[in-house]
Amino acid sequence: MAKIGVVQMNSGADPEQNLKHLERKLKGLQLQGAKLVVTPENCLVFGTREDYHRHAEPLGQGPIQETVAALAKRLGLWVLIGSMPVRQSEGAITTTAILFDDQGEIRGHYDKLHMFDVEVADSHHSYRESATFRPGQDVKVIATPFGNIGMSICYDVRFPQLYSALREQGADIIVVPAAFTKVTGRAHWELLLRARAIETQCWVVAPAQWGEHNESRETWGHSMVVDPWGQVVACQPEGTGVLLTEIDLSLNQTVRTNMPLAEHARFSVQPRDN
Repeated sequence: MAKIGVVQMNSGADPEQNLKHLERKLKGLQLQGAKLVVTPENCLVFGTREDYHRHAEPLGQGPIQETVAALAKRLGLWVLIGSMPVRQSEGAITTTAILFDDQGEIRGHYDKLHMFDVEVADSHHSYRESATFRPGQDVKVIATPFGNIGMSICYDVRFPQLYSALREQGADIIVVPAAFTKVTGRAHWELLLRARAIETQCWVVAPAQWGEHNESRETWGHSMVVDPWGQVVACQPEGTGVLLTEIDLSLNQTVRTNMPLAEHARFSVQPRDN
């Protein structure tokens, strides 16, 4: 079993302040025995289109990633940055999750596939993520000492085809770093996470943003860890804070043996090419 930490944040547009907050949480989780820590979507920059473009870095380069790498190495932690703006070679920006190992090396990354272009009954009202970010193209499962980690981000959780593909590619744990709005989070967050865990028979680890971020953005929080049977084993409803959970991969095998969904499936869903 591995101890996995989850950080719930109230990030803003200033990466320096976000990094200071994250460092305190990482130190606390390291003292409690965490080996892997997972952070929310937009954990290092949560602002406007201009903020994302101003602070975007090429993958593996720049002061933000250098700071995270140094923290991971100094604390001996694997750290998953739920997302940050990454500048691609042609100049486009992706919202990208990056996994650092305990030596500060990048072990993998994932560009968010599904853009949050929706209308929500809150004060922000219209969300157009595609106006800032280019969607990713690849399904990603990253091998780690703690199990195979299937990658997703926030709005991805509404697309079960992606999670079927992650299970088919060998995922044991699926991460869902998020910045769910308060309105959509209240209605769907827990329901979606538990459904993804039940249908994939994987652990689901979902760190979230919480609270007010500007005059119109408010996020739901409720960071969760859900086991392969669909039970919520840890939750941080409100406030900033951390969760620490032991992930027992033998439970995956027990659930999959007793209810062999993969063997019973009558068809396989492949993700659509972008």
